[in-house]
Amino acid sequence: MKTIAVIDVGKTNAKLALVDAATLAEVAVVTRPNTPLQSPPYPHFDLEGHWAFFLHHLARFHTEHGVDAISVTTHGASAVLLDGAGTLATPMLDYEHPGPDDLAADYNTLRPDFALTGSPRLPMGLNLGAQLHWLLATQPGLRGRVANVLTYPQYWGWRLTGQIACDVSSLGCHTDLWEPRKGRFSPLVDRLGLTGKFAPPRRPDERLGTLRPDLAATTGLSPDTPVSVGIHDSNASLLPYLSGRKGTFSVVSTGTWVICMVMHGIRTELDPARDVLVNVNALGQAFPSARFMGGREYEVIRQGLTTPPTAEDRAAVLAEPIHLLPSVEAASGPFPGRQMRWTHDPATQGQRLLALSWYLALMTRTCLDLAGAEGPVIIEGPFARNADYLAMMSALSPGWVSIAASATGTSAGAAILCLTDPPKPATSPVQIPPDAPPTCHLRRPLA
Repeated sequence: MKTIAVIDVGKTNAKLALVDAATLAEVAVVTRPNTPLQSPPYPHFDLEGHWAFFLHHLARFHTEHGVDAISVTTHGASAVLLDGAGTLATPMLDYEHPGPDDLAADYNTLRPDFALTGSPRLPMGLNLGAQLHWLLATQPGLRGRVANVLTYPQYWGWRLTGQIACDVSSLGCHTDLWEPRKGRFSPLVDRLGLTGKFAPPRRPDERLGTLRPDLAATTGLSPDTPVSVGIHDSNASLLPYLSGRKGTFSVVSTGTWVICMVMHGIRTELDPARDVLVNVNALGQAFPSARFMGGREYEVIRQGLTTPPTAEDRAAVLAEPIHLLPSVEAASGPFPGRQMRWTHDPATQGQRLLALSWYLALMTRTCLDLAGAEGPVIIEGPFARNADYLAMMSALSPGWVSIAASATGTSAGAAILCLTDPPKPATSPVQIPPDAPPTCHLRRPLA
């Protein structure tokens, strides 16, 4: 096997990447915005637009490079409901739609305790169980139409192979529907009247099936092309580091969401009120994590600015001091309900971007601490290219901080699902610049 095509759907963009099996490097990448359609019956994702995009570029990738296998990774908090004919029973709800909040009181009487599911109570549709409850209550006739519920990566797997499944990493992603420590559905499935409707849970690294003959004819790929079960995206970032690494370590997956995943950390009481939760990795193991919407916060505060900070900007931010305090996205993260503010208004673009980068690092370290992290921290995704963020993370972290060599750990991790002997992921230690923030000046966000 030389190349794996990875369908990689994040909250902001949908991507098809071709990954080299020997190096886990991306050979080719194409993207399109994952913009929800603002049309009845509620904001929903453009599944057909994505599908046409994926098929077109699968054919092109195969013509230009060859495609030997296909894997899938997607954002969490999502599922697709199919009817008996295999078509959508209802459009796929955008989890940021506030509709489920209208029935929050009713839903709260149904959902199991955090101690059982490891799922904190989250707003909008961030708990998949809340989405399903709202859809079943508000969409006429839906309960009778639903034949199968598929977690999101497996929807694309079903379209590719005709085989249905759910995966344990997506079910274990703050859904309220799964008991991560016991590896089984929670009582909520029965309370929603969906017993027997969920597709069978499987491990992400299993083979779901092979490419449908009609799609093989359309794309030029072999009908024997294997397709993995698929995986939740932050767990795809974690997967490359699960093999051969001993002791405590953490992986920070950055994108629209910053997900701090802690393996073998300090045993600490997890606080669901601060967006700390229990996830399930690709091996079916439960582990603590914490997160905030860091990529979204970065874009909100950056406002398109690109001017790099100068030495004078760094001196000014430390001297004032100029702090951005949480939370930019107040609906989630470790400081829910708090509204962001500046201690002093930045005088330059560079000051604004520097204070923003340091804020994001402070938030990241707070999430790591809440999840019981100690020891090495591996950072992957866009923030791994932000020198000021990395410098602050290094100043805050007692263990060493390194960055993933892969530009996007999600694609590399998803590709590994198709490999029996994957290469070890390369990392490099963060180089601290001379004007990095001295630790005596650091102030963490208020607890």
